[in-house]
Amino acid sequence: MSMDVRTDQRQTQTLSPRLQHAVRLLQMSSQDFGTVVRDVLGRNPFLETEDEDPSDEHAEADAPQGAQGAQGDVYDGPQEADDMGERELAQTVHEHAGESDRDLWLADGLSPARGSHDGDVSALDFMVAETSLNAHLHLQLGTLPLSERDRALAGALVESLDDDGYLRTPLSDLREVAGVQPVASLEEMQVALKRVQALDPAGVGARDVAECLTLQMAQIECPRMRGMAREIVTDHLDRLAARDVAALARTLGQSLSEVEAVCDRIRHLDPRPGWRMSPSRVSYVVPDVIVRKDRRGVWSAQLNPAIVPRVRVNEVYAQLFQRHRCAENAEMGAHLQEARWTMRNVEQRFSTILDVAQAIVRRQRHFFEYGAMAMKPLGLREIAEEVGVHESTVSRVTNNKYMATPGGVYELKHFFSRAMVSANGSACSGTAIRGLIHDIIGAESAEQPLSDAEITRQLAQQGLKVARRTVTKYRQMLRIEAVGRRKRHDAAANPA
Repeated sequence: MSMDVRTDQRQTQTLSPRLQHAVRLLQMSSQDFGTVVRDVLGRNPFLETEDEDPSDEHAEADAPQGAQGAQGDVYDGPQEADDMGERELAQTVHEHAGESDRDLWLADGLSPARGSHDGDVSALDFMVAETSLNAHLHLQLGTLPLSERDRALAGALVESLDDDGYLRTPLSDLREVAGVQPVASLEEMQVALKRVQALDPAGVGARDVAECLTLQMAQIECPRMRGMAREIVTDHLDRLAARDVAALARTLGQSLSEVEAVCDRIRHLDPRPGWRMSPSRVSYVVPDVIVRKDRRGVWSAQLNPAIVPRVRVNEVYAQLFQRHRCAENAEMGAHLQEARWTMRNVEQRFSTILDVAQAIVRRQRHFFEYGAMAMKPLGLREIAEEVGVHESTVSRVTNNKYMATPGGVYELKHFFSRAMVSANGSACSGTAIRGLIHDIIGAESAEQPLSDAEITRQLAQQGLKVARRTVTKYRQMLRIEAVGRRKRHDAAANPA
């Protein structure tokens, strides 16, 4: 055995930390990217927000799309942004020539701040105050003529409800934690539970789904339908969940149409009543790109100005720092470099997004004219070659980025799909096939819905050879239920 030391020379590509950070920023959604920019803006003294001049709104609206870019005054393109910064710096130096550093500082740093005036009405004043489920129930308990003991028992049950409005803890376990002396009996806890279940929203305080739906039976006005619904929920909830209407009709001895009408009425009940009072957690999608058709009939894409951070480098502060730069204030130098890189990342990010979006619009213009059936097969490599970037860059750009069109808001990935060859040799995209499947199911009979195999045969008759499992996958992507759950029967006249 011997030990040798060898040196090898290899040439590899590595990403610098700054480039890795730029790649991560490019992959972020607009909301996340805006959060990062605001965080940098809060800690970097060389960055400031750019106040929008109301008098320039009409000028920006009338400007050509190419000149507006992502944010008229922030940047109009790589070269234009550099020229603008140089002109702004030259203008600033010319205006303040002969002034002292203190005058420069006062001219920018002590300018009157724009703020809200006393008496102004804020948009927050018009927002609806959200009330939690517990607070809503306690407010109702406060209006009932209850003794302190009964109110404490009912309040303990309210505090034990989960977000769905269910009581998951057994009543026997809540006797000790109710905080009353002597300890409440099981009968008292059951009475307190009945009081809670009588509160709004209906169904709150239930211990399972069947009880929750039973508490809402009063909403069914017809006594006959209410009796059938109570029997189905109590004894045949599993068949209701499986939508086995035929078995329910045989068991109940009723017609298919009547049982179907009752099942539809039960599905209108709320199995999670607590969600009505839960804080709203709505995730809004803000489009990154807006697609419009101009007067000449040409489709074009432009960035949504609302998503572009209105930030800029304070050239006055940067000039003062350059004049008095020394080794002691290296931290300020790092802040200035970070500010420059932030502006460059903003420019590069939105310039790349706009280029990719414009390339997609040029390739998929028939989609904007005629809908999903006209979607063409498109790959990342085609857009990458047209824009002049790598495929991985296009993949990052299309991740969590959205495009607003006259037909709706779509993720950029929606426009990419592999080609599927039809019988005549022409290529068809998966999006077009999904649109065709949606139309086929939409035109089917409610009494005799089409199975996935039958849809496959209809596609084959139109020259599209698609496997049945592919049809099933596309149907699930469209969030369309299976054939057994789409079947409906002729509903009889509602006696209610």
